[in-house]
Amino acid sequence: MNDWKDAELGMGRAITRRDFLNGVALTVGAAILPADLLAAADMQASREKSPDYYPPALTGLRGSHPGSFDVAHSLRDGTFWEHAGTPVDTGETYDLVVVGGGISGLSAAHFFRKTAGPKARILILDNHDDFGGHAKRNEFKTPQRTMLGFGGTFSIESPAPYSAVAKGLIEELGIDVPSYPKYANRDLYRSFGLGPKIFFDKETFGADKLVTNPTPRVGGESEDDKVLAHAVEMFLQEAPLSESAKADYRRLVTEKTDYLPGLSSEEKKARLARMSYNSFLADLVKVSPEVIKLFQNMPQPLFGVGFDAVAAQDAWGLGAPGFSGMNLDPAPGRGMNRDAIPNQEAQAYFFHFPDGNASIARLLVRKLIPQAIPGQSATDVVMARANYARLDEKSSPVRIRLNSTAVRVKHQEDTASAKGVEIAYARGGKVYTVKAAHCVLACWHVVIPYICEQLPEKQKEALSSSAKVPLLYTNVALRNWKAFEKLGTNAIYVPDGYHSYMSLDLPVSIGGYECSKKPEEPIVVHMVKTPCKPGRPARDQHLLGRVELFTTTFETMERNIREQLARVVGPGGFDPANDITAITVNRWPHGYAYEYSSLWDKFWLEGGETPCEVARKPFGRIAIANADAGAYAYTDGAIDQAYRAVGELMKG
Repeated sequence: MNDWKDAELGMGRAITRRDFLNGVALTVGAAILPADLLAAADMQASREKSPDYYPPALTGLRGSHPGSFDVAHSLRDGTFWEHAGTPVDTGETYDLVVVGGGISGLSAAHFFRKTAGPKARILILDNHDDFGGHAKRNEFKTPQRTMLGFGGTFSIESPAPYSAVAKGLIEELGIDVPSYPKYANRDLYRSFGLGPKIFFDKETFGADKLVTNPTPRVGGESEDDKVLAHAVEMFLQEAPLSESAKADYRRLVTEKTDYLPGLSSEEKKARLARMSYNSFLADLVKVSPEVIKLFQNMPQPLFGVGFDAVAAQDAWGLGAPGFSGMNLDPAPGRGMNRDAIPNQEAQAYFFHFPDGNASIARLLVRKLIPQAIPGQSATDVVMARANYARLDEKSSPVRIRLNSTAVRVKHQEDTASAKGVEIAYARGGKVYTVKAAHCVLACWHVVIPYICEQLPEKQKEALSSSAKVPLLYTNVALRNWKAFEKLGTNAIYVPDGYHSYMSLDLPVSIGGYECSKKPEEPIVVHMVKTPCKPGRPARDQHLLGRVELFTTTFETMERNIREQLARVVGPGGFDPANDITAITVNRWPHGYAYEYSSLWDKFWLEGGETPCEVARKPFGRIAIANADAGAYAYTDGAIDQAYRAVGELMKG
């Protein structure tokens, strides 16, 4: 039961809501009148040349913001062309048109230009009001400083080592990954006595209580058994769990038992690949439902689902407890998710900008359109203010056209003999066409069958199977973090919260940007929610999660954010009505690229051609990029797929 009143939560307070749009709920699948939706874009399109046009500073509902997806939904529902009118021929001709202005699309433009030369004419179309795709930048202004948050892609990291191509691009952009330690203040929060904790809520566990997390990884185990045992005992003294659940937790985390005796390591992995971690806990370890509930949501930031839909073999790879006595050899088992395969080289290759990988997108834009983003280095880009009025100039060989949704991509003649591609896009209430010698579709794969009807049916089916994982990345600007200091925490796992994780901003100072260094100073709190429905197959959970995000108003999200912060850190003196200065909710109904799982994807476990291999096949003068093309939800995957797509076009 919600015991907080809106006034106490500060729902009526004058925080920054420059992009606040309530009443955004749409019935997914409902008929939409395209003429009305296109007309609604007129004001946004006309603002792009204004000095005040600066999407990173917008707050409220961001990510897939209202207006960015309506045309695509109308295409999906088959209603768009009923009202769109006759497309207007712009007369523009390009060497390459890229559909999708995320890191994969920007990388494709970069690779094409390197091959075709600096005079190559390139147009990048994107349906959002900003470039970068999921690499979204959130800015917050205070009298003391500008604060940054990442609205999507977090950092340069990957479970597998970056390829030579991806690493080469990072270096070409001037990013010195090994230099990261000099920018990151790794000991800041520890110096104030802060550490990871778990918040138990009274509805699920009987009491609202904040307890030190003894295993802050995804249930990870410690190499020092004595240290782990001590941490567990301290945790169990405070945790509001029943005595039987405490005994089960202690046994699971500290005892070394072989739960599949008599089987070889390979046979055990094969069994673990076919059962969820929750099934492993319930059927083999036989722990209390309370313990299962405690662990359930831990892997959500990685997979968008809880342990009910994550294979036990993947849980082992992630370091979840229960496997220390299983005598499993360290080699990855068949069907293991790439996120769950440890790699020391990959773990060492890490770099976090204050705005996440939005800085990579900005560096790519600077390479393509130098006049749009001032500066010379990978560090000064952090504080540079992008000039959006320079993105789409006739005099520039490379142009980025925002607020423009591709609605049709087709060869001008028979595919085999075609010498060009016609691309139609909706913008500002009208539909326009441009022509190009080549086209890279770097957009979400589920969109492609609706805009490129010439594709073979088998390829369309494969593209449609790559529906992304929904997620919510929320950034909340606070006046200070004294409540977190008083409670001794900087990162909190909330097993049954609206957001499952919340943490103080990673302390990084770079290129003139200074992180918050004292509890009295303003800071950004990052919160993560992955809407899912436990007990169903992963893809079904993602579908239902998408519906939830599309049909939830910002007002409801804001109320949940305020209440959760009040309950979790209120005992430290946090006042949601006074301490919150701005809220940006990055809504991604189509978030992470879907990664294959041994539980849900038979081909991944048993072998055979994967859907992404079918989906990304070149089609005449059209090539397909995006992280979806590798079923790999990381920036290096997006870069690699862009490189492959451009290579296919140039061979043709």
